[in-house]
Amino acid sequence: MSDLALIFTAALGAALGVGLLGALALRLLRGRSITAHIGVLLGVTVSAVVAGVAVVAEAMFLSAHDLEVVLITVAAAAVVSLAVGWLFGRRLAAAAVWADQARERERRVEKGRRDLVAWVSHDLRTPLAGLRAMAEALEDRVVDDPATVAEYHRRIRVETDRMTRLVDDLFELSRINAGALRLSLAAVPLGEVVSDALAATAPLAAARRIRLVAVEAGWPTVLASEPELARVVGNLLVNAVRYTPPDGTVTVEGGREADHAWLAVADTCGGIPAGDLPRLFDVAFRGEPARTPPPPPGSGPGGDGSGGLGLAIVHGLVEAHGGRVQVANITDGCRFVVRLPVPGT
Repeated sequence: MSDLALIFTAALGAALGVGLLGALALRLLRGRSITAHIGVLLGVTVSAVVAGVAVVAEAMFLSAHDLEVVLITVAAAAVVSLAVGWLFGRRLAAAAVWADQARERERRVEKGRRDLVAWVSHDLRTPLAGLRAMAEALEDRVVDDPATVAEYHRRIRVETDRMTRLVDDLFELSRINAGALRLSLAAVPLGEVVSDALAATAPLAAARRIRLVAVEAGWPTVLASEPELARVVGNLLVNAVRYTPPDGTVTVEGGREADHAWLAVADTCGGIPAGDLPRLFDVAFRGEPARTPPPPPGSGPGGDGSGGLGLAIVHGLVEAHGGRVQVANITDGCRFVVRLPVPGT
């Protein structure tokens, strides 16, 4: 065997030994972060080169000085290689993680769209079938006694109002998602908005035997667009009343902390499953079937017409104001907290 073949074999053996150890290390790191894998991969690659050079240099019977020069040169090259590899490896790892998160986010958005189409299709198809049947019955004079005709007219109006609310919610949500929402920010007394929302929700609460409780003083002034703020408060109140069992209580509070104001709506719904909390503001998310409330009296078979959009709209409107909304379970229910900027901040 020629000298070159011997040198190649020795270098190959040393590199293979390091490579096998690296393969074992990578196997043990299975499931760890991409950064850890890149670090080990860099270390194994550079170590294999260093090992091959060191073995060959030792076999060549170099003088101590020449061997030291070779090893120092290889060590310097190894340090530079590791530094450059680590720098760009971390960037590649970050890019891979970002791409994975983007794909996951895109999958969630796409699933949300499919769920929304499914919910809206269901919420429109059911009342439309009822409307068609009632209209045909009236047209063919299948029903002619005044009481039944009046009831059919009332149910047609209720279903029309419900579908109008659903279309309005879809339009509002599309404006939020498209960034087309234009807010006219001004100093708004939060107490007045809450008072109006309580008055509007009172009939629904009375029908479900829900007690509405609100503090009378201490309400802050917030920097907001009043129509959108009214919608946020109204949606939270209606959501709380719908999910609270009869004879329950919905409590509204507000205050100021440092540079922001807060509004809290708490109910006695019994709590939200922990797995549902992170998805509660997703479009068309309605939670487990047990939390889907029965239709309120007079709403017809299609339900309440919210389409699972109310809390998604709240989330979008609050973020458009530069605030944030959170939800957490409390002793006997759940509590939504909205934080909004105040004038002068």
